[in-house]
Amino acid sequence: MVESSISVVSPKSLLTLFGARDQHIRRLRDELGVSISVQNGQVHVEGDPDAVAYATEVLGQLQKYANRHGALAPDDVNRILAEVRNGEACSAHPPIEVFKIGRQIRPRTPGQARYVEAIRDKSLVLCIGPAGTGKTYLAVAMAVAALKRGQVRKMVLVRPAVEAGESLGFLPGDLQAKINPYLRPLMDAVHEMMDHELIKRYTDEDLIEVIPLAYMRGRTLNEAFIILDEAQNTTVSQMKMFLTRMGQGSKIVVSGDVTQVDLPPHNKSGLVDALQRLGRIKGIGTVALNESDIVRHPLVQEIVKAYEPRPTKRH
Repeated sequence: MVESSISVVSPKSLLTLFGARDQHIRRLRDELGVSISVQNGQVHVEGDPDAVAYATEVLGQLQKYANRHGALAPDDVNRILAEVRNGEACSAHPPIEVFKIGRQIRPRTPGQARYVEAIRDKSLVLCIGPAGTGKTYLAVAMAVAALKRGQVRKMVLVRPAVEAGESLGFLPGDLQAKINPYLRPLMDAVHEMMDHELIKRYTDEDLIEVIPLAYMRGRTLNEAFIILDEAQNTTVSQMKMFLTRMGQGSKIVVSGDVTQVDLPPHNKSGLVDALQRLGRIKGIGTVALNESDIVRHPLVQEIVKAYEPRPTKRH
């Protein structure tokens, strides 16, 4: 057992560092198995040498972040834990500039940082990962930023209308009303980055287009940022059709969760097939996110782990 300590400037800084009801410190204790206490304005950490070194580095980074931003959220604690674990500083990445004033979006985990860099550097990016890893959100943020800077003329958001155990035919309304629920998650992300009136104007001017995958057939899109979400639910032929819509000056991001395929049995996922076929082509980036990149409620990480296949016992 060893002990280490860091100095805290003021009681207010200590309250920020510990969080409401000591939630941040409890997170570190649970994650690292260390004892953390306060004496004479210093935070003391006790435990195994490696765990103490890790916890001390995390506490130092948390204090620097709190001093810069004046607050700490549970997501910040999770992100800094991941950064120190992987030896990367995601907070050093510049924010993604969207339309909403004061809205700062940046990668929160090393995996997300690799994803954003791949989108910046490559014309086509294929990304897989479980729910909550920011696959859609970060892709939309990069598309909005590209539209704001004039790097593309339009943003096209696409989803396959594949039923997840429910029938479209039983949903009320006309075809558009039946399709809208499939496209809503994409627009939810856009609404966090643009004001309603601007979204309406850009949609009316065809600068933002949100469409089902089937409507992409026969088109060529030049100078567009195109996102295919839930791509695990495309067939191989649909994926080929979609990828060949890319025109001059365009960028495509394809994302999905290959553990949640809703295609009929014996139909191979177009996303799985594309990763196998295209992964080594120059100009195409592939990114695999995992449960350590989940930035939703901490329980989501545990839920994802609980649904992972367990190794079969051999007798």
